[in-house]
Amino acid sequence: MASIVIVDEQSRAIAQTLSPARMSTYERAAGCAQGGAEAIALYTWNAQVSAALMHPLHVCEVTIRNAVADVLSKKYGEQWPWSQGFEKSLPNPTQAYSPTRDLQTVRNRCNKTSEVIPELKLVFWQMMFTKRHDDRLWNANLQSAFPNLPFQAVRLSRAIIYEDLDHIRQLRNRVAHHEPLLRRNLSDDLNKIFQLIEFRCSETREWVEQTQSATHLIQARP
Repeated sequence: MASIVIVDEQSRAIAQTLSPARMSTYERAAGCAQGGAEAIALYTWNAQVSAALMHPLHVCEVTIRNAVADVLSKKYGEQWPWSQGFEKSLPNPTQAYSPTRDLQTVRNRCNKTSEVIPELKLVFWQMMFTKRHDDRLWNANLQSAFPNLPFQAVRLSRAIIYEDLDHIRQLRNRVAHHEPLLRRNLSDDLNKIFQLIEFRCSETREWVEQTQSATHLIQARP
């Protein structure tokens, strides 16, 4: 990727367009004055690496939710979003995020399970890896759903998936909201994404690694 030369007048105009408040984070990180070209270069990098991360994030999320959906179909049938048994297994807190409310909201506007799956939030799929679901789902199905897990103990492997999903969900949210990634260890983030895909399918991980461009961009930070 060719470097772009930003002159002072242009950088000041860009910084004003993006807003001084937004650019202040990049100016501090670059150690430059307001509207400095170094901050614009860092902002450019942040936008480019955010875009590059969407490919592995996309594959990871689809991989996880399809794995969970397969297990739910096995336990509750193909129409599991409308299963009262499944709904009753979900927590329903009144203040924080509620998987029950998320499921109810999504299924009310959908006709098929295949329409429900992509509409549920990533946190819904993450919450499926709490210990409340061990007896119902994971004790019998975790190893078959994720054949490349490192541990035989369900509680250990399931906890790894939960923690990795929590980590990359925060990354995904920052990327989706165009927030700075400057303080994150993006190499570690990417490795966690690869690991989650690997748990399900080694060939898919290899494909993602070969086709993603995030690694190069992470290393090219200004």
